[in-house]
Amino acid sequence: MNDLVPLAPHQAAALVWPAVDRVFRAAMTAARSRGGAELVQRYGGPAAVGFLVDFRTRLAAPTGTISGTGLAALIRYGDQAECQRALDKQVAHGMIHRQPDGGILATERGRAFLGELYELHAEVTREIWTGHSERVRRLVDTVGRLLGAALDAPPPALDLPPVGGTGPTGGGPADPGRPVEVGAFGAMASPYEPDGTPAGVLLLNRLGTLRYHRADAHAAAWQAAGHTARTIVDLTSGPERLAIELETDRRAAGPYAVLTPPERLRLLADLAALPG
Repeated sequence: MNDLVPLAPHQAAALVWPAVDRVFRAAMTAARSRGGAELVQRYGGPAAVGFLVDFRTRLAAPTGTISGTGLAALIRYGDQAECQRALDKQVAHGMIHRQPDGGILATERGRAFLGELYELHAEVTREIWTGHSERVRRLVDTVGRLLGAALDAPPPALDLPPVGGTGPTGGGPADPGRPVEVGAFGAMASPYEPDGTPAGVLLLNRLGTLRYHRADAHAAAWQAAGHTARTIVDLTSGPERLAIELETDRRAAGPYAVLTPPERLRLLADLAALPG
């Protein structure tokens, strides 16, 4: 890679996110078709584990919690009443505990399910990314640098009060050092990475967490344009939608400044080379 093609941080943000989304979704789909559906059924079916799968990289930690404010950001586009009913079912199945502030944490049974899910993801990512071990390791490092930069930077301006706790990898509200939760990224970063986590799982979960940074940037952009979660979903293509997407790129650009232009190009090339 050389520096002949300049790629500014906001341009990298625009180009990287669809590549991240493609690789992440392909791996998750592969996991469902290669044992994931059976694993889910053993623990009660989708109604019992939906939030656990979606938010596994926080809830798998021994003290991993998501505050009420963080949960609201994570489900910002969903019907709130339906989401609460879904949560009620998972509580009834004994997979999730509710917190007094409306937040959630996994039960012992919920964490057992997540432990098996991590093992499944290790097997599946090893299979689907066979022959890409060097590339996967490089992406683990690069995406880790992006997440670190995103954690160190001020979060996108969101119409959400900062609620939550403090803690590094796998921490909960009482863990010293965890940043105050703001938005979906604040609720989910950093992903839980116990010692010995295989590179494929590290990459899958880091990509998933990076998607939340983009999601918060997008939410901040449409909020600044006067939209709500409902109206932005209904907004069709056109000048207003384009302006919001460009503003999203600007707000999501910060972490990419830690990479040189050649590193940004390498990131795109590595993501493009992974199957899915």
